[in-house]
Amino acid sequence: MQKGSVASIETFGLVDGPGIRTVIFLNSCNLRCKYCHNPEMWKMGSLNYTSSEIVEKVLRNKPYFKNGGGVTFSGGEPLLQYDFLLETCQKLKKENINIALDTAGIAKCNYQKLFEYIDLVLLDIKHINKEDYINITRKDFFNQFMQFIKELNKTDIEVWIRQVIIPDVNDNLDYIKKLSDFIKDNIKNVTRIDFLPYHKLGDEKYKNLKIVNPYKDKVEMNKEKCNKLYNEFLNFYKL
Repeated sequence: MQKGSVASIETFGLVDGPGIRTVIFLNSCNLRCKYCHNPEMWKMGSLNYTSSEIVEKVLRNKPYFKNGGGVTFSGGEPLLQYDFLLETCQKLKKENINIALDTAGIAKCNYQKLFEYIDLVLLDIKHINKEDYINITRKDFFNQFMQFIKELNKTDIEVWIRQVIIPDVNDNLDYIKKLSDFIKDNIKNVTRIDFLPYHKLGDEKYKNLKIVNPYKDKVEMNKEKCNKLYNEFLNFYKL
């Protein structure tokens, strides 16, 4: 039986997929995004749950999984714990649980095998071209991200896009127009797109972990401006 490194479990999540969801946050990430607010999850951590223990916890909440609710695997990058993730998803699907995967698509693994058990992918877009992707994530995984999209497009899995909007980085009409074109040209089955305003909630974590925060002087994204940009985006991209 596989064991995984779980950072936390949120039992009544409302923003990581449809309905009420149990959100499993898995440790480990191979990106170092400048806007990351969970640096404590970069490393693997101890193996503290078996797949069966996760299923047992989830089933306690199954009566609340109405209106499309279920389980969301988030992180960190959940694909980095592929064997544990796959085994857990296989067991959850036997219990007829709706499964969402929140991912940046940057781990090499057997996507198609995992996709057999996934109902929804929440796809995090870091940037839409390689140079800026490397700048914002401080890692060169753009080609892997594009390969993940290619594999995802072979399926009929529903896709929700998530894009963090950062002051003086991508909070402009030029970027959101290019984002619209990128999604239309590259990603199938998109039913929802969310703009997430950059926030400073992770600042204390950087201090406590004694990690340099590359955005320590960056101001938060104005939510009103973010909403305005989203409305402008919808002029380019029709869901």
